[in-house]
This record gives sequence, C-alpha cells and structure tokens, in this order.
Amino acid sequence: MDDCVFCNIINKTIDSEIIYENEHLVVIKDILPKAPVHLLVIPKKHIISIGHLEKADEALAGEMIFAAKEMANKYGIAETGYKLIFNVGRDGGMVIPHLHMHLLGGKQLPE
Repeated sequence: MDDCVFCNIINKTIDSEIIYENEHLVVIKDILPKAPVHLLVIPKKHIISIGHLEKADEALAGEMIFAAKEMANKYGIAETGYKLIFNVGRDGGMVIPHLHMHLLGGKQLPE
C-alpha cells in the first residue's frame, strides 16, 4: 500500500522512531500524543481495521495486546494503569485506515 502512512513506516520509506519491532508488528510513538505515554502498536500486515480481521489474524490480534503489555512495563505505566484503544472507521475516530492500537498512560485518563 504505497499511500498508507503506516505501511511506509513499516517499509522504512517514512522516518519514524520505531521503539519495538518483530516479525509481525512495530510500535512507534504517536506524533500527536494525548498522554505522556502514547504509543501505536501496528501490524506489518495491512489490515484496514478490526472490521477487516479474519480468523487467520486471531494470533496477530493477541500479539498486539501482548506487545502493548510489554511496552507498558518498559515505559513504567503497568502498575498505575493504561488504556488500549482500537478506533474503527471514520465515526470511531480512525484517521489512518490501517489497523493499529493506541497504548496510553502516564496520567489519569478520562473514562
């Protein structure tokens, strides 16, 4: 997907600070953070949103959650708490049509 920002970050044609990477996903800092810790967990496979996940992607979705848990520990927010957010579709607040999960923490977050 040449026009997908996240695919370009994954392919390293757009510079971004990748703070974690494995065979299936990357984690980057959000460029417009809404909390002291605001990371994006992004699968390398281009999937538009949760609504486009297939049964074969079940392990990938779980891997995203475990990567977020690892990053929460790394960034010192595991003990005080954090949020994991998937936005789905335009009405759900999704800006970039590539599945990603927000990890937010480091302060008291609204419900």
